[in-house]
Amino acid sequence: MGRVDRRERELVWFLLVASDRHHGAFMLVYHFKLGLRSLRRNPLLTVLMVITIGIGVASSMTTYAVFLATSKDPIPDKSSQLFIPQIDSWGESASAEDDGEPPDMMTYTDAMALIRDHRARFQTALYPIDVSIMPTHKSRLPLQVSTYATYADTFPMFQISFLFGSGWSSADDQAHAAVAVISRSLNDKLFDGVNSVGQDIVLNHQSYRIVGVRDNWNPQPLFYDVKMLGAFGESAQVFVPFTRAIDSRIPTAGANLCKTSSDSGWDAWLGSDCTWIWYWAELPDKKSMTEYRDYLDGYAAEQKRAGRFHWAPNTRLRNVMQWLDYKHVVPAESRISLLISAGFLLICLVNTVGLLLAKFMRRAPEIAVRRALGAPRKAIHEQFLIEAGTVGLAGGMLGLLLTGAGMFGVGLVFEPSIARLATLNASLVALTFCVAVSATVLAAIYPAWRAASVKPTW
Repeated sequence: MGRVDRRERELVWFLLVASDRHHGAFMLVYHFKLGLRSLRRNPLLTVLMVITIGIGVASSMTTYAVFLATSKDPIPDKSSQLFIPQIDSWGESASAEDDGEPPDMMTYTDAMALIRDHRARFQTALYPIDVSIMPTHKSRLPLQVSTYATYADTFPMFQISFLFGSGWSSADDQAHAAVAVISRSLNDKLFDGVNSVGQDIVLNHQSYRIVGVRDNWNPQPLFYDVKMLGAFGESAQVFVPFTRAIDSRIPTAGANLCKTSSDSGWDAWLGSDCTWIWYWAELPDKKSMTEYRDYLDGYAAEQKRAGRFHWAPNTRLRNVMQWLDYKHVVPAESRISLLISAGFLLICLVNTVGLLLAKFMRRAPEIAVRRALGAPRKAIHEQFLIEAGTVGLAGGMLGLLLTGAGMFGVGLVFEPSIARLATLNASLVALTFCVAVSATVLAAIYPAWRAASVKPTW
């Protein structure tokens, strides 16, 4: 008897609201109430839909989080202004293996020529070096960390902020000064987190004065050297002047690619065709980029006239995102996983269409009564779309829980350096609910249309 009374009250409430077509907000509330109540009707069917939506959304959101982390802009404020120039110093026979592309890195001769000409607002040459930090206490062992030899322009170019001190100056570059910038984590380890500016650090038995402690800085991907550190590794812990490293005859700890075998000896290696130096230039606008591109072509043509090159100028100039795309930094497995999960979500939505159609059409008598009482098709259609959105909201809640659990399982598919980048943040939470609700409403369009087409005579 109570059940009949409840249905009678529901119909009376519906008639009162439907009698005033201007009260759209009341209709939305009414339809939402029906949506919540429908979760308790046919509980098995409802639970099945919620699980289907939750699993589909969770799989797509988990893989999307990985894809987003690996394909994001590592330095968004300046990625369109930072360029990596390439000069073909090997000729057609060597570049043919790379479809005519010049080597990624530069020879010492070319890098020093570009530094000398200084045609960019900021410019830097850098390469990784293999050095050990000698302990000040005899009880400690030598510590080996990622170290780079570079120029002073690196710090403003790459937006490296400082906890203590600052980077060294261009005058220090010219003076081949024995100075260093260390990371915050290394400062915590060596100096217990206190201001170490002015202290000395010993690298391979040579003393360097610390001029700055950089703050947390770890752009992902590591655009400035995708070979040595890996695109998603840890950033450099120590920076020293390029000129000082050359004076100290510290060889590269990274890639050293040679077209022909170089003669033994340090000076012979510097003058060889071996490419081992990364070069970056900051070009703030399109005009400076065009001028720098012309400069690269002119430099290559000059080397040909001098007899050093025996081929037509072959240069490239790519900004950060173009460079990452060229080097295929985004892991192939993240793209494949994203496509697979998107296909799985589509299959889940197709199943949801069938489940919603079965759920809605089982209420054909109720729909016919409402139509007979004067409810337009638009109102019926709106009611079932809102009801589907309610189911999608429940599926989104389940999907959010499964997405959180999926973050712990990412390491089973991807490398740890990549898996650690995928995090459940506020934007991903909002996107999860948005995808769940919008996808369910989209899947409900056809079932809702069929439900709204029920004739009152039924």
